[in-house]
Amino acid sequence: MSILAPDTDPLLARPNADRLAYATGMLLDAQDFSDEQTYHRGRLARALAFLAGPGTLAGLRVEHVPGSAEQVEEIRVQPGLAVDRLGRLIELPRPACLRLPRWYAALAAVGAGSAAAQASYDALAGFVSPRFTEAGTALPARALVADVFLRFVACPRGLTPSFAQGPFDALNAVSTARLRDAYELQLIARPGLDDGYDGLPLPPGGAALGDATATPGARRDALQDAVLLGWSASGHAGGTDEDGGLEPAPEHPAELADHSAVFLARVLLPVDGATPPARTADTPLVDNWGRRFLPPAALFAQWAGS
Repeated sequence: MSILAPDTDPLLARPNADRLAYATGMLLDAQDFSDEQTYHRGRLARALAFLAGPGTLAGLRVEHVPGSAEQVEEIRVQPGLAVDRLGRLIELPRPACLRLPRWYAALAAVGAGSAAAQASYDALAGFVSPRFTEAGTALPARALVADVFLRFVACPRGLTPSFAQGPFDALNAVSTARLRDAYELQLIARPGLDDGYDGLPLPPGGAALGDATATPGARRDALQDAVLLGWSASGHAGGTDEDGGLEPAPEHPAELADHSAVFLARVLLPVDGATPPARTADTPLVDNWGRRFLPPAALFAQWAGS
């Protein structure tokens, strides 16, 4: 299935909220209908981006599936729903997988193995989430660190007869009839991690709201200030790539071109100290808890006992 380039989505420019105004006898073309879709998609996306922010709404658990005679070793993502940084919904309707042996072989071939070696670390405790640490899972002596990202893509579907586009005179021209909101999974090795940068997402509001030991008044003040300052931090309607586009989030590696992608999980792949590093017999570990979670209101009500 083919996918459209990310920059073809008009929501990337965070369009102005211009609604179409109709009148009897008005001439309409394809751009008018596209603009109407963009208006409704853009309003919903803006609401989701500010109400929830990017992260996991439901599902999307990442698992390691061991290889066997009948099964290729995989990193498998269970079905679920996420919101990306532009407010677009990304849905996995069924399990999706990344074949680990093929991915690792391709990585080990880059730069004579230097790419894999640069993403391998001895001290791993600083690169996992607090929940993963508190679970007491034994970390390997050395592991390659890679992150799973999910991004929104649009896939052209079906063809329908249309007028030829451009300087052509054709009676059998066709155009794409549908665009399906779809997804793409990426597993990206993470070189450059250190004591000052773990490559994990910041907690929602963590930098602005402070820690849980603050007084109620201080937390109220921080919350109000965060709301007042939230507009400039999230961009504005009518923005363009020339205005800066989407800056990379703290969890985005340099090689990830799509800065709207959502972080899902961190994979620790045990390796030795050679160059290129060879995989050991230890089982890969998956840390699902470093991502941003977006609990629905019903779960908050249940948690509060109402």
